[in-house]
Amino acid sequence: MSLIPNLNGHANVLVAGASRGIGLALCTALLARDEVARLWAVSRNAKGNDDLATLARQHGERLVLMDCDARDERSLATLATELGHTCDHLHLVISTLGILHQEGAKAEKSLAQLDLAGLQVSFATNAFAPILLLKHLLPLLRKEPATYAALSARVGSIGDNRLGGWYSYRASKAALNQLLHTASIELRRLNPASTVLALHPGTTDTALSRPFQGNVPAGKLFDPAFAAQCVIEQVGRLGPADSGGFWAWDGRAIEW
Repeated sequence: MSLIPNLNGHANVLVAGASRGIGLALCTALLARDEVARLWAVSRNAKGNDDLATLARQHGERLVLMDCDARDERSLATLATELGHTCDHLHLVISTLGILHQEGAKAEKSLAQLDLAGLQVSFATNAFAPILLLKHLLPLLRKEPATYAALSARVGSIGDNRLGGWYSYRASKAALNQLLHTASIELRRLNPASTVLALHPGTTDTALSRPFQGNVPAGKLFDPAFAAQCVIEQVGRLGPADSGGFWAWDGRAIEW
């Protein structure tokens, strides 16, 4: 399967949130594919990350490490400018940016646990950062083909919400889905061969989910490498006709 639909030749790829979890696993899996010409690994401290440094020693100039705080729009603007000096087109961008209970964000169980600071942190990372990343990389996505995929979460589905709780996380992921769907309409006009996807990678054994893994059914807690491979499979399967959709790791559409 081609890395993205209609790809002829090699691909330039960017992974945001690349220093750990699914993002790091994506970098590892993508660099193992011959059609990936160059991969830009972006995180707040990409250049100081030991795991990314190991990958860089293995892959040389195919891997470029870039520091960027995606919650800071000036940092995103600088990233796009620096990237534009060496790259005229990105074929694939994957955002793994997300937060649940770290850095002031909370997995609230009740309205009483809600506060403005927690809501702002959740929305800044889960919704605002991925769409602003897309905004600043847009000049590099105007040629065909181009896919922008962001990791969402099934709990961001309003129709599938039967348990309640996790107010900030659910709402920020629902907001991300709407932002991506809206962006897909604009990108379709600018580049008919573009694809924008919201992808649920499944519950994965990372720092984000670790405090809540006790309730995960047997066989439903995924290794980051498996989750990364599922994401790559969906990116290769879903094309412009599917743009703006919300998809699970197994290829099933998720209700809004």
